[in-house]
Amino acid sequence: MSTSAFYDELSSYYHLVFADWQASIDRQARALDSIIRSEGGPEPHTILDCSCGIGTQSLGLAARGYEVTASDLSPAAVERARLEARQRGLSLRVSVADMRSLYNHHERTFDVVLSCDNSVPHLLCNEDILTAFRQFYQCTRPGGICLVSVRDYAAMDLSDRTQWHPYAVRDVGDVRYVLFQVWDLKPPLYDTTFYVIEHRGSSPATVHSTRTTYYAVPIPVLIQLMKEAGFEDVRRIEGVFFQPIIAGHRQK
Repeated sequence: MSTSAFYDELSSYYHLVFADWQASIDRQARALDSIIRSEGGPEPHTILDCSCGIGTQSLGLAARGYEVTASDLSPAAVERARLEARQRGLSLRVSVADMRSLYNHHERTFDVVLSCDNSVPHLLCNEDILTAFRQFYQCTRPGGICLVSVRDYAAMDLSDRTQWHPYAVRDVGDVRYVLFQVWDLKPPLYDTTFYVIEHRGSSPATVHSTRTTYYAVPIPVLIQLMKEAGFEDVRRIEGVFFQPIIAGHRQK
């Protein structure tokens, strides 16, 4: 299954990953705002969120006054983000784009280019990641910053070839949802199957599943690839966002 199809299937359920999606939107926006102001100076204004999904980061940053342009590979996720913005009265320009052709799609630069929640490792080799980072660089204005959040695979136990990763049980009205992932490792790649069990009252449960592949790319490799793409002062930021963030600057 393609990455876009994986997120198309998840777009209706992805908010259930969070105990309180709106609270997480607000919390992540506060964290990103603090990093942006620390790394990008006092008045960064425009943001390109190039892996926006259903809008978790874009919505919160737009609510904090940023001019946010958002894109994603998944048409269904983009449509969900557009709907969520409209329901909140937020201005959010959203479109479908592959991060490997980002500048070709947007044809402009931004104060901040953002990719969160381990999206870059959907690119399955260093060459594709470097292509994407070069597009990120082209979309970053001189003096601007790029922020990428990823899993720290070096800190994870990837020795078991099949792994179960639970998320939560969510009760929404009379519907119970059980969410978990199963990872099938074939280093340096691994397949992820995301399961959503939907149980309505006394009816039989329905199982939704969708599958994609990740590259367990180490953070030092990503830092080096960002440098190769042209970014300077590339470094890892810990303890502010829920994942490590790699920050790179485009010099003036």
